[in-house]
Amino acid sequence: MRSHSVVCIGELLIDFFCTDVDVDLMEGRHFLKSAGGAPANVSAAIAKLGGQAAFSGKVGKDPFGYFLKQTLDAVHVDTSMLVMDEKAPTTLAFVSLKQNGERDFVFNRGADALFTLEDIDQEKLNEAKILHFGSATALLSDPFCSAYLRLMSIAKDNGQFISFDPNYREDLWKGRVSEFVSIAKKAIAVSDFVKVSDEELEIISGVKDHEKGVAILHEIGAKMVAVTLGKSGTLLSNGKDHEIIPSIPVTSIDSTGAGDAFAGAALYQLANSDHIQSVDADFAKLREIVSFANKVGALVCTKIGAIDALPSMEEIEVSL
Repeated sequence: MRSHSVVCIGELLIDFFCTDVDVDLMEGRHFLKSAGGAPANVSAAIAKLGGQAAFSGKVGKDPFGYFLKQTLDAVHVDTSMLVMDEKAPTTLAFVSLKQNGERDFVFNRGADALFTLEDIDQEKLNEAKILHFGSATALLSDPFCSAYLRLMSIAKDNGQFISFDPNYREDLWKGRVSEFVSIAKKAIAVSDFVKVSDEELEIISGVKDHEKGVAILHEIGAKMVAVTLGKSGTLLSNGKDHEIIPSIPVTSIDSTGAGDAFAGAALYQLANSDHIQSVDADFAKLREIVSFANKVGALVCTKIGAIDALPSMEEIEVSL
């Protein structure tokens, strides 16, 4: 019998946020270094809730790579499958925000792009109850993209539970949106649980109506779909029943990482399910899972940062 572990596969990188007000990156002088990468955030969310989470990806064998490993180790994520590349640097992203809402974004792609099947400990992956594929960068290019899709196929053949979050980033896919949609559909076709934002749903399905969009994802192959709608809650569907599960009212300070916290909270509970492969038929159980995940995502918005803002189970119980 598989353990209750979740393995999150994808990118772990450094986000450098410009703290100067209303400047572009050329003018910016002050930057805040932060651990980033959606799948890494998800693994941290699971671990902080008390679950068993491991991260698999690649960073450079440099000070940034060691900082990232240390960040995950500190919240008790298993980093034994984190590869440290001696030749490639850790991936870095630089972001500044203008007052008109425009982002200035520079992406220095490094080690995460070079992740291959040879970097994977397949035996360890086979032991996991859930594999989560939620990388913003994995689908961008080979060898990472091919490895990602191949790992999903292997997991499907193994009867493992597959979670997918496309994590679309406009800055990364300029001029390549149709390519993103094509690859995302391949991943959705083999996924048990698909988490998308309302924007991602429209991009992938090609329709504005949420219910029609969700039906298209089910037709592609998704068993369960959760569409995050911000403060309006989450549209949950198992292909037969669908419902908008409300969130809780909070004063939002920073929504960074809220979607990853939602995914982590959902996967934490799914990993504890005794009959995970048939959980999609139990809509009442799914409603409970998403309601809890909504609360975790909302609480993250009340603090600054992604991993730093993730709540423990004790913090959740105190807040609610």
